[in-house]
Amino acid sequence: MAQEKIAAITRKEIVWEARQIEDAAGKFVFPGAIDVHAHLNDPGYNWREDFEHGTMAAAAGGVTTIIDMPLQNAPALTDASLFRAKHEAVQKKALVDYAFWGGLVDDTPDKMAELHDAGVVAFKIFIGPVSPDYRSLGMGPIREAMQKAASLGALVGFHAEDYSIIKHEEARALREGRKGRADFLRSRPLSAELIATENVINLVRETGAGAHICHVSHPDAAELIRRARSEGLPVSAETCTHYLVYSEEDLLRDGAIYKCAPPLREREAVDRLWDYVADGTLQCVASDHSPCAQREKSEENGAFEAWGGISGIQTTMQVFYDAATRRNLSPTLIPKALSEGPARIFGLYGRKGAVDIGFDADLVIFDPDREWSVTPDSLFYLNKISAFVGLKGKGLPVATFVRGKLVHKDGERKADWGCGRLKLKNGGDG
Repeated sequence: MAQEKIAAITRKEIVWEARQIEDAAGKFVFPGAIDVHAHLNDPGYNWREDFEHGTMAAAAGGVTTIIDMPLQNAPALTDASLFRAKHEAVQKKALVDYAFWGGLVDDTPDKMAELHDAGVVAFKIFIGPVSPDYRSLGMGPIREAMQKAASLGALVGFHAEDYSIIKHEEARALREGRKGRADFLRSRPLSAELIATENVINLVRETGAGAHICHVSHPDAAELIRRARSEGLPVSAETCTHYLVYSEEDLLRDGAIYKCAPPLREREAVDRLWDYVADGTLQCVASDHSPCAQREKSEENGAFEAWGGISGIQTTMQVFYDAATRRNLSPTLIPKALSEGPARIFGLYGRKGAVDIGFDADLVIFDPDREWSVTPDSLFYLNKISAFVGLKGKGLPVATFVRGKLVHKDGERKADWGCGRLKLKNGGDG
């Protein structure tokens, strides 16, 4: 490694003048994972999570770059001045590299150019309902935003669930006094995800703007994306480990720790969703790390009032590897879905996303034989709760390097806070 880059890859036994040598015999060396969907809540809601705990957990999980969402910050990241303020707030806390999503709400399309110039890697729009600190958009403002994005060459990401269906079904359930877990699931039917996804694809077809569908939960939505991509439309998509492992049965049985949006689907859908990961339709697997305090998962006032999000940034690589290998899928799917796919979609490839000469030396030594059990004590989150607690498997990141610097090994932090850097869409560092 030279100047934080990979300098050589060789089979020859060469004596290097090295500050540090790591023996990875019997283990995989993966490129660092890029988590394209993380909510680290810093600044503003950092009693749920913050950059120290979040990036420590990322490093422990083999994630060397996180792309932080613009909401669950106070305020949401919707203009260039807020971009700079957020960077100032987190830069001394980050243990891994990071990039920012920009926020798009109804009064910010005119600020897209300044955010694009500041270096956001994509813009986030909610079609479905969202928390009060952010706003959902209708298809008219979305169409305008996509026209602007096309002119900038910018990527727009979507929480693709139909607002009208969900709000109508929520109000209907509450009016009838139905507040249970099954009622929550019925309020977010698959049709809401399919309608929103199809609408986005139609606007891509019209405007030519690139669109990224976040957290695809069902194979029928993935099929819409596969067809769009077969047309040559610039549509990309992600799913999350919880959609690949858990089903609605887990929510119904064990409660709001499994509540997320879109919701978990039926077991048969979980099995079919893997086909779209394996064939590359869903080009990346993310965590949608959406932490909260324990009290926010309370169902005392019904399932609708409980926090809807799952903490998973630390466990993505190990859970995905274990689940993939149980399905007899190749370990090469790990770098494709966790590193290369994300890097290509979000403009980081060439710096991130592969173990290759000239790329950042973001490396993970991964022990395929290391058995693990997710416990609260094993998690580095600020709030040590997760739907993945109790899960057991095999295959674990044991050492993580960011630009050649060892940041985590065997459960211990090995670098100073602030060694992570802001990565910009335009190719530079912040």
